[in-house]
Amino acid sequence: MKHTPRTLAWMACAAASLVMAGCQSVPLNQTQYPQQGQVGYPAPAPNALEYGYVSQITTLQDTHRGSTGTGIALGAVIGGLLGNQVGGGHGRTAATIAGAVGGAVAGNTIEGRMDSGQNQVYGYRITIQVDNGANRLYDVTSPGDLRVGDRVQIRNGQISRIN
Repeated sequence: MKHTPRTLAWMACAAASLVMAGCQSVPLNQTQYPQQGQVGYPAPAPNALEYGYVSQITTLQDTHRGSTGTGIALGAVIGGLLGNQVGGGHGRTAATIAGAVGGAVAGNTIEGRMDSGQNQVYGYRITIQVDNGANRLYDVTSPGDLRVGDRVQIRNGQISRIN
C-alpha cells in the first residue's frame, strides 16, 4: 500500500498526539497524603474506643488535576490542519507535522491555564488529638456537624461527637 505525503503527515500527527497524551500528569485522586489513623504512635487495637478533641479541620483541594489529553489532541488536530495549508510537497508535510506538534503543546498549555483557577474541594482532613496525646488524621468527604474543639470518640475509624 502506497502512502502519500499527506497520509504520512496525518499518521505522524496522530502518533505525536498519542505520545504527548502519554505525558500527562498523574491524577490527584491517587492520594499523596498520610494514611488515615494515628501519627507518631502505634495504631490502636481493633474495636478500641478512644476519646479526644477535634484540633483541626482543613479542606483538601484539587489544585492541579493534570492534563486530560483533550487540549493536546484538539491542539494537534487544529495545528496539523493549519500547517497543512502551508507550502506544497515535502514542505507541506513538514509544516503539517510542525503544526501538529506545536498545536499539541499549545493545547496542553491552554488547558492547564484554564484549569489552574479552579481549586475544587474534594474532602476534609480532620485532626483529632486523642487523650493519650497522639494525633489522628481522618480524610472524609464531609465533616458533618464536627467543629474544632468538639469532644469526640473514635471506634473503628468512626468519629462521633459527644454532647
